[in-house]
Amino acid sequence: MATKTEMNFFAADFVKILDNQPGSEGPVFTMDGKLYMVAPEVEVDGKPAGQILRIDLEIKQASVLVAPSVDGFGGIPAGCQCDLDNNIWVADMTLGILKVKQDGTFQQIATKDNKNEALQGCNDLIFDCEGNLWITAPAGPIAPHAFTRSDKEAFGSAYCYTKAGEVIKVATGFKFSNGIAVQHNSNGIPVKLIVAETFHNSSLWSFDIVGPGQVKNKQLWGTLPGNPGPDGMDFDEEGNLIVANHGSGTLDVFGPNGGEPICRIKCPFKHPSNVHFRPDSDELYVTEHEFHGLWKLKWKNKGMKQFCERI
Repeated sequence: MATKTEMNFFAADFVKILDNQPGSEGPVFTMDGKLYMVAPEVEVDGKPAGQILRIDLEIKQASVLVAPSVDGFGGIPAGCQCDLDNNIWVADMTLGILKVKQDGTFQQIATKDNKNEALQGCNDLIFDCEGNLWITAPAGPIAPHAFTRSDKEAFGSAYCYTKAGEVIKVATGFKFSNGIAVQHNSNGIPVKLIVAETFHNSSLWSFDIVGPGQVKNKQLWGTLPGNPGPDGMDFDEEGNLIVANHGSGTLDVFGPNGGEPICRIKCPFKHPSNVHFRPDSDELYVTEHEFHGLWKLKWKNKGMKQFCERI
């Protein structure tokens, strides 16, 4: 008998924007309408030299905004978000948390957390609507430490960079903590943190948010078919969570209470890596690792308003 997830597919027409961007990840729109993404797998002489890219949607072309490096150590940028001033915040696997201006200058936000422990390399991030930044960190300590990943040993973590400027490790013990999302209540208050764990039963975990950088009550929120599983994710305005299923070539859609996907979107590529809605739009932008491309599709709902849109 066919399962629920096998039967319920949403038909979507994908439009390719570009390809050949090594490790294509982290699409984000700034509030002045510009689209950015990252190419984390660029290397020079065998060393990381990942790039943050500006995308011209009219001519479907990418240009390099910056290839961040600190003290000679190149970056592996993976996730992006926009703040109220149109700065791009970047989760970087070797450099941690970066704040990038649209002129290409950047700042490394921290090298240690509030316990004076070395910051771990970061992968994805999301602002809640109070201005706190929640971040996954599946790598080991940032450069100059040797680069390590938590896909085999479960040392992946999650942080909160609070609006007060404090970096707090809120959870650890993940086998590659990856995508991250914040669920808000009807009053716009952040209530749940959702963390994707890619290499442990394709799991989505939830935590109750009890304050800036404070969580409790870890629970299994959802499970994806396929292995490896969840990567980047984003909420729509109806509270559905759209998750890039890196192992199944689908975008898996969960209802507001999690569980199993309520429907799936079949992709014309094998390994979706991240999703992001154009502001005030039903256009969903998707990065992927087969053609290392950027695509878009129309979803049935607009995206949930993000922090930078709530002004």
